[in-house]
Amino acid sequence: MQKPKTFRPWAPGQTSLLPASPSDWLSADHQVYFLLDLVDELDLSAIVIPAQSKDPRGEKGFDPRMLTLLLLYAYCTGVVSSRKIERACYEDLAFRVLTGNQQPDHSRISEFRRRNLEALSGLFVQILRFCQEAGMVSLGHVALDGTKVQTNASKHKAMSHERMLKAEAQLQKEIKELMRKAEILDAQEDGKYGKGKLGSDLPKELQRRQDRLEKIRQARKALEAEAAAAASRDRAKQAAAAEAAAADADAEAEADATEQQKLRKKANRSREKAVAARDLAIEKAGEAGLEPEGLEPQAADAMPQRGLAHRADGSPKASAQRNFTDSDSHIMKSDGNLLQGYNCQAAVDGDHQVIVAMGVSNQPPDVEHLVPMLERTIANTGACPETFIADAGYWSEDNVSACEKRDTDPHISTGRQKHGQPPPPICGPIPKDLDAKGKMARKLRKKEGREIYAKRKTIVEPVFGQTKEARGLRRFLLRGLEKVNSEWTIWGMTHNLNKLWRYLKQQRCQEAMATG
Repeated sequence: MQKPKTFRPWAPGQTSLLPASPSDWLSADHQVYFLLDLVDELDLSAIVIPAQSKDPRGEKGFDPRMLTLLLLYAYCTGVVSSRKIERACYEDLAFRVLTGNQQPDHSRISEFRRRNLEALSGLFVQILRFCQEAGMVSLGHVALDGTKVQTNASKHKAMSHERMLKAEAQLQKEIKELMRKAEILDAQEDGKYGKGKLGSDLPKELQRRQDRLEKIRQARKALEAEAAAAASRDRAKQAAAAEAAAADADAEAEADATEQQKLRKKANRSREKAVAARDLAIEKAGEAGLEPEGLEPQAADAMPQRGLAHRADGSPKASAQRNFTDSDSHIMKSDGNLLQGYNCQAAVDGDHQVIVAMGVSNQPPDVEHLVPMLERTIANTGACPETFIADAGYWSEDNVSACEKRDTDPHISTGRQKHGQPPPPICGPIPKDLDAKGKMARKLRKKEGREIYAKRKTIVEPVFGQTKEARGLRRFLLRGLEKVNSEWTIWGMTHNLNKLWRYLKQQRCQEAMATG
């Protein structure tokens, strides 16, 4: 008779002793040990010093270095919710090894992240430099692209300027009607029960409408202030262009005097309009109780600011919107759908898909992001990329000129090409009257240009796929442009950490195989 198959003993109620050393719990090349070795190489003074300066009385807190590594490893693995991180500190062996078998609760994790958000994002350059020292970054080919990421707010909580005006008028009408009813009801109750003896539920209903009216009114004023600021920036650019044209005409010895005078008058009118637009922006910001923003010249590496649709007089168009939950976010198109979110940019080196620069803005078009991202790439790495690759969304003559001024060879598509359709062949010599767009299109049709531009989809697009699909970035946890920018930087920094860990692990394996 055949014996029945037997199985391994299974006794979940039986007690057992864990290994005495945590080094026996995980493999020697686990990412946790890589991070534990890395912590001594990082400059965490911006996090540790403020923690040490706290009142020493009371319960001892968790080591800020441990909490820093905990957050870094959590983002590396795509576990970013503070409650999920807390649960992982109990249930996940890697988290337990990293924390030394300590379990900070979700409130402490969330508060540590909130308090040190800027300092945590400041580690991006340090980790990038480690990648450079390891030989992972050559800046031979750097590709730039952007992706839209949903904010922690619903697009249904956004309201257009036109709807705000209509809602204000409707609420004022309802409040007036409720006030009239309340006065009649109060008079009836005072006559029946005596003055002040019995109240009505109308005041609560009235208060609810008054609160909503005030919220909409404040959002409308803020929207008008932002539109006026956008108009002021546009007027300032127009004035600068007009003054430059007038200066060029004055510098030409053979220029017509009448034409020079016409250009000077145009420059003066543009400057007057720019001053008036600036005064209006300051006035609107004061009415909204806000500080005027975006009126001063921005640094070269500053991300573009949202340009709300506005009329010539600086007032917002009827379609201009503002979100009540996250007022910095914007309605953007992504894969044919509309989402409430941010435009997240990343410049990636072609050697090992290491991110060399990051940034977030609430400006949907990509074209204005190229120069700031190029400046950030140079500042972060200390060198200029040899080639800078971008798709058609970044095309402009100014962007090409900006790359060439920095000794970077731009490869920017001038238009979309149908999938599978080969580019038109190059025939004959270069036309003498060919403009910048024609020259770029011609360069990308050559064999070398095609090969370089084809690298874009293998350099930067996989980074977004790894971040969104593999690690699960579907929406940001935080709200507001400044906080979202820091959160996006942490996502990019931990992407580089994953790349560095795998690269060093591979190097060790190759060395071990070489030595036998």
